[in-house]
Amino acid sequence: MNDHVRDLASVRDATERLLSAVAELDNADVTEPSRLPGWSRGHVLAHLARNADALVNVLEGRPMYSSGDARDADIERDAPRPLKTQLTDVRDSAARFQETGAAPADWSRTVELRNGVTDAAARVPFRRWAEVELHGVDLGIGYELEDLPEEFVEREVAFLADRFAGHPEVPSARVTDGTRAWSTGRGSADAGNAPEVTVTGPAPALLGWLAGRRDGADLHVEGGPLPVLPPL
Repeated sequence: MNDHVRDLASVRDATERLLSAVAELDNADVTEPSRLPGWSRGHVLAHLARNADALVNVLEGRPMYSSGDARDADIERDAPRPLKTQLTDVRDSAARFQETGAAPADWSRTVELRNGVTDAAARVPFRRWAEVELHGVDLGIGYELEDLPEEFVEREVAFLADRFAGHPEVPSARVTDGTRAWSTGRGSADAGNAPEVTVTGPAPALLGWLAGRRDGADLHVEGGPLPVLPPL
């Protein structure tokens, strides 16, 4: 079961780490490319701020974004802003998310995110935690997958493995760091179904592959080639 109070605390801590790291940059650094194709660091920071507000919308029963085009336009609008403005926006939007998360609510209720995706309200703080941690890596300022909290890595690997479970274009796979194991791909949910491939590696490397942040070259694969995953 998701502990939304504990996850909200993890979001707060991750946000403070990110803000402290970004504060060491300057205006020129913000305009430099991030690790996400086509996005500068300013795009990543703008997305983080607007995502916090979007998740407030989700928790308060409104559409996450008015439209996909509006979401993209807001990020493009906010990306060129100077560092100080970016920091203030990320900090203030994060505070709004924390305030909404602290309000009395039925955390067992189902909420709707983008593209008709639904989830339990209690899992929204973890989704935000993932945004902050992974995009902190995407900024390319010294925070790497290997620096992510162990609890987060394990939970995000499980989350992404589940996301690809049953996908007809992804071979059934056993994903393991040598201690823990997860199943994903087509047929992965079928009882007794043997995996087509086994993918082994350190948990951060597994996360990098599942999250589309690394090509998986540092993973060991048995039974066939490393599965090509669809975009998240």
